[in-house]
Amino acid sequence: MREHTGGAGFGLSTRVTRPLADALAAIVTLLAIGWALSFQRQLGLNLYPQQFYAAMHGLVLAVAFLTLPARRRSERTVVPVWDLALAALALAAMGYIAVRYPALILMIFAKPAELWIPGLAVVILTLEALRRATGWALVIIISVFLLYALFGDALPGRLQGRAQNWQLLTGYMAVDSNGILGLPISVAATVVVGFILFGVLLEITGGTRFFTDAAMLAMGRFRGGSMKIAVLASGLFGSISGSAVANVVGTGVVTIPMIKRDGYPGHKAGAIEAVASTGGQLMPPVMGAAAFLMAEFLAVPYSQIVLAALVPAILYYVALFIQADLEAARLGIRAIPRDRFPPARQVLWGLHFVLAFAVLIYLLFWQRYQPERAALWAALVLIGTGLALGYGGERPAIGRILGALSRTGHNVIEIILISAASGFVIGVLNITGLSFNLTYLLVQVGGGSLVLLLALSALVCIILGMGLPTLGVYVLLAALVAPALIQLGVEPIAAHLYVLYFGMMSMITPPIALAAFAAASIAQAPSMATGWAAMRFGWSAYVIPVLFVFSPTLILIGGTGEIALAVATAGIGVWLISAALAGFFRGPLSPVMRAGFVLTGIMALVPAGAFPGAVYSDLAGVVLGLGLMAVEAARGREVPA
Repeated sequence: MREHTGGAGFGLSTRVTRPLADALAAIVTLLAIGWALSFQRQLGLNLYPQQFYAAMHGLVLAVAFLTLPARRRSERTVVPVWDLALAALALAAMGYIAVRYPALILMIFAKPAELWIPGLAVVILTLEALRRATGWALVIIISVFLLYALFGDALPGRLQGRAQNWQLLTGYMAVDSNGILGLPISVAATVVVGFILFGVLLEITGGTRFFTDAAMLAMGRFRGGSMKIAVLASGLFGSISGSAVANVVGTGVVTIPMIKRDGYPGHKAGAIEAVASTGGQLMPPVMGAAAFLMAEFLAVPYSQIVLAALVPAILYYVALFIQADLEAARLGIRAIPRDRFPPARQVLWGLHFVLAFAVLIYLLFWQRYQPERAALWAALVLIGTGLALGYGGERPAIGRILGALSRTGHNVIEIILISAASGFVIGVLNITGLSFNLTYLLVQVGGGSLVLLLALSALVCIILGMGLPTLGVYVLLAALVAPALIQLGVEPIAAHLYVLYFGMMSMITPPIALAAFAAASIAQAPSMATGWAAMRFGWSAYVIPVLFVFSPTLILIGGTGEIALAVATAGIGVWLISAALAGFFRGPLSPVMRAGFVLTGIMALVPAGAFPGAVYSDLAGVVLGLGLMAVEAARGREVPA
């Protein structure tokens, strides 16, 4: 069916193009499943991984042009003819690269037309699709890197780079393993697809509703139960959603009105949901897409990343949970009425969803399965229990289960586009020598001082992270900032977690705090007030990364005794500072007591191995802090739960 687009040219109705886009999206998921299970080897095909990535990228580009309008946030009823042409061109260019890859990879430095012509098309198509998916911010940053590759020799000093011929550059970006077919897309096209499929199936089978109901049943009977439900549910869902904003939208529509109904101010309701949703990507066992990429960058098992991230993530949520409890006490907000609870029998019936997570954890940590294979087996268990037992008296239809294939394909479009485009940055860093120059420059600016470099790095992380999706933030920071930290002796895994934490904090740090602003729109609260409140609730994420850089005991590196001491004292420190920020313990805290709680909390938080003599300040902070708590407990009166 051809329809006129109101002066914009001819095209096809979305009634025609949508099924086509759904089919291509389903193929994206099926290809990822087939590759994860090595079907190509069973068929006798000896393929380069880059051939698979090229096919995936071509399909993703085609789906993007069929579904994403040129003007973001505009309604689309007709797909213009030029978007149909762009989708066809993307399939043709990437299909050609996939088929001819073994020959093309040998021609990069010869710069033949049969390489640079499709290469140029792929570069332009990728940037345009990325613009449609994420906006201009990431496109502008990547364009600056590409311009640097072309004219880097014109810059002075340490930033001067090797200028590249544009034909060589486009061919290199299109086919080299340091370009768009490199490490980021390898993770996105395999691991991320598997976990997104798992998340989609969890929603279809009722698993997300089960976890929200379980959180309500577990926390609703305590004071401020609605806030605690938001913390627990968003942490569980956020670890597999892959996006802080998507998590806010997915769980916030339920939790934020619930929190407001209990009497919390709108900006605080939005803030606590934003912080809980952002932290989900730092919470094992699944975490977000960036964690899988970190494992590849560091060439370590994913399980090692999970173990290192465990204690900081727990401290993050402990701080948030304590503040939720004390805010409720300060405001006099009590438990959720019993008539709003889900039936306990219904929640118990949904415990079968836990089996899928148990299988996932068992395969990841004990059987050492590749993450994508572990996710697929967990998804299979989820399908089986969901079809057999369902949730809330409902079982998913087979059609909805099959529809998860196309939904997954659509959900990974943005992630794969960001991953492919991140290859441009990595490619430029490699081909121009900018990576070494930037590391040298950051270390030089820091003057060899780790404290100064950490402060500078945190600032760079938050600025670069403003307005960018999580995965794009991490790739940029891992390439630009982490090497400088490692150069000054920071543990590699601590350096990467440091930049991930501060990159993530851009989601709740004004002036551009995407997760906080998304929560503010749901809460109908002022955006900036929500952002500032989110910073207060998420304070621990600005402090803990600095601590595990100076003392890796908080990321479980060191002796058992040292680790146990660091975790215990850090927990007490988090409690003290959270109480000070809430201004309440067993009663309102005076300004002097708040200052005392902050001071002793900081002393307790600093691990014993952070600097010579830190063990004494650590223990002093614990003893004095517990003393202040005892004084307040004797003076104050507990607010009823």
